[in-house]
Amino acid sequence: MSNDHAPLDLPDQTFLRVSLEQIVTNPQQPRKQFPEKSLQELAQSIKVQGVLQPLVVRKHPSLDNRYELVAGERRWRALKQLEVSQVPVILRKVGDDEMLEVALLENIQRENLSVIEEAQSYKDLLQSHGYTQEELAWRIGKDRSTIANQMRLLQLPSPLKNDLETGRITAGHARSILALPGTSVQLEMRERLLLDSWSVRETERQVRLKLDFLAVSPQKKGDKNSATAGDSETQLSKAEKDAHIQNLEEELQRRLRTRVEIKFREGKGQIKIDYFSLEEFERLYDLLTSS
Repeated sequence: MSNDHAPLDLPDQTFLRVSLEQIVTNPQQPRKQFPEKSLQELAQSIKVQGVLQPLVVRKHPSLDNRYELVAGERRWRALKQLEVSQVPVILRKVGDDEMLEVALLENIQRENLSVIEEAQSYKDLLQSHGYTQEELAWRIGKDRSTIANQMRLLQLPSPLKNDLETGRITAGHARSILALPGTSVQLEMRERLLLDSWSVRETERQVRLKLDFLAVSPQKKGDKNSATAGDSETQLSKAEKDAHIQNLEEELQRRLRTRVEIKFREGKGQIKIDYFSLEEFERLYDLLTSS
């Protein structure tokens, strides 16, 4: 006679059913966000189709007759909502030093992590295991450049990281804004991005324009959030400054549809806008004064 609850043993893992109350969540879980609406949708799916993927657990290191989640907390939370008594699990032999790595791999393979959660997990693994980026890339099957680019997102100000977590912006938006020097400039760009609902391409263009402007504008002394004014490495040659001003002129000409000239010297200057008829003057006036 077969026994539905008898474990099926495979190398380093066992398939079995356990009480949901025996499972304790993993404090090293890479995933931090569990939106309520998403959990309700998953609970409804499980109610109709059942649990299609077992939870991954290990024996709890300090509690008898308890298991610790390695991966599957979202499913665990949905099952708690349904008040399910027993659930299918894969019991694995996982040591404390492997816990974060295995949990990260499980979540990456199921594409369960936000870009910030994934980046933070990479950082935690590098710090706790002493891996190089090359070693970590090999272990999780990613390119080193992918890991490096992902971890750069952790340099974002908190509001931008929160925007990424909640889906208000994409990683493409965030990487563009990271090119800007300093928190205040990045947050200013964020406000404009959200206000006008820019695409990634438009964000990249606006960032380039801002960098052009910053390159020819002297920084205020003592502004710690701005590029350093006296840094010899950031000083541009006259030819480079002329190129930046030309870029700004071309952008204004494109927007105003007329000839524009910028004269710039030591933080002061003039913007000359040409018009060639009364009708064109009225068009420019309306354009410049409209809200």
